[in-house]
Amino acid sequence: MHVYKIVQKGSPLHQAKKAIILLHGRGASAEDIMGLADVFCDDSFYIAAPQATHNSWYPYSFLAPETQNEPWLSSAVATVKQLIDEISQYVTAEKMYIMGFSQGACLSLEVAARFAQRYAGVAAFTGGLIGEQLKPEKYNGNFNGTPVFIGNSDQDPHVPIERSKASAQLIKNMGAQVVHQVYPNMPHTIIREEILAVKNMMF
Repeated sequence: MHVYKIVQKGSPLHQAKKAIILLHGRGASAEDIMGLADVFCDDSFYIAAPQATHNSWYPYSFLAPETQNEPWLSSAVATVKQLIDEISQYVTAEKMYIMGFSQGACLSLEVAARFAQRYAGVAAFTGGLIGEQLKPEKYNGNFNGTPVFIGNSDQDPHVPIERSKASAQLIKNMGAQVVHQVYPNMPHTIIREEILAVKNMMF
């Protein structure tokens, strides 16, 4: 189970006009993913990055049967949902962004789709919805036009393009405006082209 630990910077939450949640990848840290905030955020943002216990949100591939990733997966979802609820007391979801890389990208999409509403934006840098098979009945709500970006390599070793594409379609069916961008031969990282695409789409 994950200890609820949030790294914060930017505007104090009670004074913020906007908010962003950043979710790190496997083996990384909240401090690592904070670098994204420097690209997207100005002084009006409250910036929050939860820290996964032992630096991993769940132990196995996001394509493994969900039972294998429990109870860590449910704890990870609960951690992000708690953070969303706390932020929502001061900054509405319509002014809240959720972003992540790799394992954090998968978690970003999973939480947003399980609790779909109008967000300012959701960005998954190499990710897809979680589970051995996609189960639309698992997801609730309507994105009401939320811009969602999913970037993926055409040959990523961890996230098959077929899963990111299917995830994009499912989220689109839930009312999001989705851009699924495929980058040939992109290494397992976040590239400048993705950053620019998200800036143009959401900011």
